[in-house]
Amino acid sequence: MAYDDLRGFLSTLEKEGQLLRITEEVLPEPDLAAAANAAGRIGDGAPALWFDNVKGFTDARIALNVHGSWANHALALGLPKHTPVKEQVEEFARRWDAFPVAPERREDAPWRENTQEGDDVDLFSVLPLFRLNDGDGGFYLDKAAVVSRDLEDPGHFGKQNVGTYRLQVVDRNRLAIQPVPVHDVAIHLRKAEEKGEDLPIAITLGNDPVMAIVAGMPMGYDQSEYEMAGALRGAPAPIATAPLTGFDVPWGSEVVIEGVIESRKRQIEGPFGEFTGHYSGGRRMPVVRIDRVSYRTNPVFESLYLGMPWTECDHLVGPNTCVPLLKQLRAEFPEVQAVNAMYTHGLLAVISTRKRYGGFAKAVAMRAMTTPHGLGYITTVIVVDEDVDPFDLPQVMWAMSSKVNPADDVVVLPNLSVVELAPAAQPAGLTSKMIIDATTPVHPDTRGNFSTPTKDLPEAKDWAARLQRLLSEARG
Repeated sequence: MAYDDLRGFLSTLEKEGQLLRITEEVLPEPDLAAAANAAGRIGDGAPALWFDNVKGFTDARIALNVHGSWANHALALGLPKHTPVKEQVEEFARRWDAFPVAPERREDAPWRENTQEGDDVDLFSVLPLFRLNDGDGGFYLDKAAVVSRDLEDPGHFGKQNVGTYRLQVVDRNRLAIQPVPVHDVAIHLRKAEEKGEDLPIAITLGNDPVMAIVAGMPMGYDQSEYEMAGALRGAPAPIATAPLTGFDVPWGSEVVIEGVIESRKRQIEGPFGEFTGHYSGGRRMPVVRIDRVSYRTNPVFESLYLGMPWTECDHLVGPNTCVPLLKQLRAEFPEVQAVNAMYTHGLLAVISTRKRYGGFAKAVAMRAMTTPHGLGYITTVIVVDEDVDPFDLPQVMWAMSSKVNPADDVVVLPNLSVVELAPAAQPAGLTSKMIIDATTPVHPDTRGNFSTPTKDLPEAKDWAARLQRLLSEARG
């Protein structure tokens, strides 16, 4: 089932018992963020949270933790809510192969119902803003989809980027944005500033569940997120034309903000409690001037709690980090079997692969670090054999404990790029990276004593399924 907007998905979540309505009055701080924080500690079945009785807000509709469990993530993809995470990743990879699926342009977008423009723009009158963590430097829009275009090739649909970047509310019509250098919007901004021009952007809030997923995917620079959304949905993604910028934006958004990143202007942004589980400090970041806000009547404000994993952020970006890495690696190394990059947005990745020859695993790891996502994120790669499931951490720990000789199998590469948000980086944006080769040596590498491994009995797989069925029946 493909959802055209957030509201349709919330209705399904409620029918599936995956949305919890909080009816009693709550405080905007700390109750909203604390509830979303707590939802991340419940486990794989955590529900989305709905608040419409928030003290100080006379007319608020706030959705949190919408993608905050594997059950909700499965439903976002139109899968049964009990689909195991490994199967979700495999289905994600299968649908990737349908890319590209052209979007469907529609008129009468619901966000056209209301408009603020020019001096009348006031975000505080449209959105019920609140801080997510005690140490945050202000209010954040952290689950938006930001649309920008390459000024040198504005007609190239694929180079129109749709990405998720943190946005701090500075004033009623000003935002500060953090464009990480490896991300497409930073490339667009650099080209604009080299010309001395502002960069037009559109910011959409409250998007359909697949749009929220693809906005965080590490895709190629000329690959369209809308065409990927169509592949993942199994149906063309509905888009509409933003009235001020003319950009393509999701048809079903709750709010569409249009304006420009002002050329060569900077504003202190931060601190912010990030996906790393640490606060990032205040830094001078580009400034967004808002020129127009379009919004649905009674808009739903969707926000995302980030902090120490697991939170909604980890469920949201887990599979959409694993699958691009898998596809990009397989294009050059078809021996690669699976990639688990669900840990802290892929700062650590576990890769299973067959080997062609000695030293092959290290080559795969180095290539992972130079993919579009790996350049800015992957700091540690653990490589395991093809018969080790990278999603089964006991198996990974067994491979590391039994097959790693630190003198030969651990490689440290100094002074490589990483996102400035990585707390271990020193200085910010620069780090050493590590490869751990936990594979069995193959010719001409003859180290160790690995000639007589035990294997699962041939009947074990069938018995595992049988036992699961019997246990399910016993539990009713």
